[in-house]
Amino acid sequence: MKKIIIVIIVASLAGGGWYAFKNKAASGKPKYTTAQAELKDLSEVVDTTGVIAPENRVEIQPSASGRIEEILADEGETVQAGEVLALMSSSDRVAILDAARASGDDQYSQWKETYKPIKVISPISGTLILKNVVEGQTVGASTVLFAMSDRLIILASLDESDIGRVKVGQRATIVLDAYPDKRVTGTVFKILDEGTTKNNVVTYTVKIRPDRVPPFFRSQMTANLKIKITERKNILLVPGMAVTTDPQGETAVITEIKDGQPVYAKVVTGQSEGDQVEILSGLESGENVMYQEKAYTAQVDSSGKNPLMPTRPKVNRQQQRALGGH
Repeated sequence: MKKIIIVIIVASLAGGGWYAFKNKAASGKPKYTTAQAELKDLSEVVDTTGVIAPENRVEIQPSASGRIEEILADEGETVQAGEVLALMSSSDRVAILDAARASGDDQYSQWKETYKPIKVISPISGTLILKNVVEGQTVGASTVLFAMSDRLIILASLDESDIGRVKVGQRATIVLDAYPDKRVTGTVFKILDEGTTKNNVVTYTVKIRPDRVPPFFRSQMTANLKIKITERKNILLVPGMAVTTDPQGETAVITEIKDGQPVYAKVVTGQSEGDQVEILSGLESGENVMYQEKAYTAQVDSSGKNPLMPTRPKVNRQQQRALGGH
């Protein structure tokens, strides 16, 4: 009877071992992902940051000391050259008008008409970006009343290792920190000759003029820029994971699986573009490539044992007694 039990146990263990081996072999079969070689346009860019600033910033000061009587323009408004921004009284007019006001309304009105105020005129056409005074304020000849900008541009700071690749006329993409979902395009129009040194790093200022100044642009906003250095069209790309080596050690891609074995095609690669690789020869657009999805297997499982090492099959107490009694 014991012998029969032992035979049954051994047969069960053998069958379980074969089933486990079969499942392991099936689960160990490589899995492949298929992708297609595609033609795309590639561009080399220089990433940098900058700030929005006026191309020409003009500060407006009074021609004499006095008092601001009336302000006719506000920040953000577009004004034309020659437009009156404010009216002010000189120091002499202030003294006369204040004395006339004490003498009555008639005297005040007469002197006000006789002694005309000074007009503060806009010297250029553009946007009023600063209003630095209020009505009734006493100002000196050196007080900045207003500041104007004819056009907003971007001042980018480039490291000396990149400045040699940037040229006037190159295109740029501009994204503001304040508006990350809005893209603006522009063109490099000037590269300053004099650099600045900070912490032993030399940088140069590059001026970029946007094609169109959107209404949300504000002076001193931070901008992220991509300056396009080169551009190549119709470049054949495949996923970087698809590039491997064939049994001879040559650079290749897998084009198909035949009789359970990969079929390799030798290729010549070029530049990398993110997670994709340029193919110079060996493939055509539209051809499929295959690559294996490799999963990482931990060398120690949660119980502290190596899952790759073989283990003795577990038996229950009845089986142990049966085996021990043989």
